[in-house]
Amino acid sequence: MSGVDAVAAAFARADAVGAWKDGLNILLWGDRERAVAAAKDAPGKGLLASEPIVVKDNIATTTLPTSCGSRILEGYVSPYEATVVTRLRAAGGIVMAKSNMDEFAMGSSTEHSAFGPARNPIDPTRVPGGSSGGSAAAVAAGIVRIALGSETGGSVRQPAAFCGIVGVKPTYGRVSRFGLVAFASSLDQVGVFGATVGDAARGLQAIAGVDENDATTVDVPVSDYVGAATDRLDGMVIGVPKEAYPESLDSRVRERCDAAIDALRSAGATIRPVALPTTEYAIPVYYIIAPAECSSNLARFDGVRYGLRIVGDGLRGMYEATRSRGFGAEVTRRILLGTYVLSHGYYDAYYRKAQGVRALISAEYARTFAGGVHALFTPTTPTPAFALGAITDPYEMYLSDIYTVTANLTGMPGMSVPIGRVGTLPVGGQVLAPHFDESTMFRIAYALERAGLAEQRS
Repeated sequence: MSGVDAVAAAFARADAVGAWKDGLNILLWGDRERAVAAAKDAPGKGLLASEPIVVKDNIATTTLPTSCGSRILEGYVSPYEATVVTRLRAAGGIVMAKSNMDEFAMGSSTEHSAFGPARNPIDPTRVPGGSSGGSAAAVAAGIVRIALGSETGGSVRQPAAFCGIVGVKPTYGRVSRFGLVAFASSLDQVGVFGATVGDAARGLQAIAGVDENDATTVDVPVSDYVGAATDRLDGMVIGVPKEAYPESLDSRVRERCDAAIDALRSAGATIRPVALPTTEYAIPVYYIIAPAECSSNLARFDGVRYGLRIVGDGLRGMYEATRSRGFGAEVTRRILLGTYVLSHGYYDAYYRKAQGVRALISAEYARTFAGGVHALFTPTTPTPAFALGAITDPYEMYLSDIYTVTANLTGMPGMSVPIGRVGTLPVGGQVLAPHFDESTMFRIAYALERAGLAEQRS
């Protein structure tokens, strides 16, 4: 199929499933004419030849808005594009649309978008997860096979699990963040969604590598993720943390995880129980560090340089009016929390202590991997996708990331792979690996995919 035909088919599918504002609301911005023109100019060869791609709305593009799902940046078009977008295009990919998201990537359901909530194409009464829910839903709906999202605490892996697709968070420093609008700079990472493990591998292969525009990228050779495909795991030791399987875990999710562990064992892997006791502190640590960094990063949105400006009583009045009108409730909550934990008298009690516990969590994972464990397997989420509007308590919402935040705190890679369904709702299994060892992660994911678990039901 030519690039022009592929783009036309993607837009036709988006229309057919109701991907835009009055339907699933998973796509915010698209330009058919520009996408067709880009398809005509695309190289027609390469890893992503003629592949339509959906990009999360916080990743800079020069032909479509980058609003971050927020009124404060509504209509804003970046004067430069993100490195990952440049690399997608160089590999033959065609950016067709920008996807809905929780405002400034702060959320776990894509209900906190200024442009309305997104819906899960598997069951439109359910959330698609967040904050990259629009990108995940675009893949699940069959609009594209590859999409980009971003991760700060699980915002690729969690929606991948909810939507029944593959979601990859690479090692911190593996993929450039140049052009990714910052939320929490020590945690943020661009991630990839794929309809299959192979699709996700192609997407990550295309964007990975050091970038002179991002000093946090690391010049470590990029392995052949596509070539990691296997159905045998002989000689591999996979750890199963006991803390990931508490009595409170949904019994149907546990059943799907047990089946996945059996499949890994049948593929030749040795399953080893492990203990990671400090992970119980991951959520409180994350929700001190992430809001603190958010408070600093979002100070730039003040109505002076770009984006929304509301005239007020003097300069301070303009700041207050612009930020009060431009930011939604969840973003405001996190800015206030972050400002509090960084304030005089509380910095040592909260932020510094949280960074110390973060170091303990990282050391614990490092010891586990150094002890002969090649990777870890856990649920991706404690439950399948929940209903729109079902969770109103912010802390309860934060707990939906309980299995994913540790990969962001430690910087290690992680991915979610479909391992079955609870009724019609997908369940994801999470694979975690040592830093820059995405190949091992992909090898395990390929084996799980080939075991045929995705449609098995509890």
